Amino acid sequence: MDDFLLRALLAGYGVAILAGPLGTFIIWRRMAYFGEALSHTALLGVALGLLIGISSQITVIVISVALAISITLLRHRGQLSSDALLGILSHSALSLGLIVLSFMESVRVDLIGYLFGDVLAVTQNDVYWIASIDVAVLLTLFFIWRPLLALSVDEELAQVEGTPVARTRLIFMLLIATVIAVAMKIVGILLITSLLIIPAAAARPIANSPEQMALFATVIGTLSVSLGLWGSLQWDTPTGPSIVIAATILFLIAQTRAILR
Repeated sequence: MDDFLLRALLAGYGVAILAGPLGTFIIWRRMAYFGEALSHTALLGVALGLLIGISSQITVIVISVALAISITLLRHRGQLSSDALLGILSHSALSLGLIVLSFMESVRVDLIGYLFGDVLAVTQNDVYWIASIDVAVLLTLFFIWRPLLALSVDEELAQVEGTPVARTRLIFMLLIATVIAVAMKIVGILLITSLLIIPAAAARPIANSPEQMALFATVIGTLSVSLGLWGSLQWDTPTGPSIVIAATILFLIAQTRAILR
């Protein structure tokens, strides 16, 4: 196996391992649009990272967390619904990111790569970075699993029972932002939410417990990466979209199995 293909597989698997359990909670908490909004703000994070000369992953996480906090504050103080606020802020951030990039004539930016991913260009350092993020995110998720599960079942009841609702919600948003920053190079800004949602949605009808659903979502995600990379090399198609299409096919298979059962 070529080195670039091995790096692509390892990086894709690293993202799928994170997207599986986090996507499970996104499905349960009906936060799909929230995840998409965070992914749209990633381009602004990339633009700011290039502008001030630091890692784009760091600025993407900072911008995503800032959006999450802003949504929380505005939802409690304003008259607009969460989805309206998400639509306004996410598309504003996406547009602002494009404007900032347009003024940076001295910097060559692979906009298509950022939007749709380029997993075949992953370096050895990227693989190490993803592996370290995997360890940190999975350990954090392990410690907040029960509180997060309580929030997903009934947030008000969880608060009455003493669950640290605000802290758990903020940590969860930070984890989503981190995964978006990591996945950006794999499937791209516009397709990140698909890798978070589709494997978890495919796992839902075939799982019997939260832990099983997270495990199945991870397996489906890694299988989607394998099939997507194979299809991309076989038919010379864009890699990021190919991974998403593979995940969609597995989702349809799982849904068909659930209907026929």
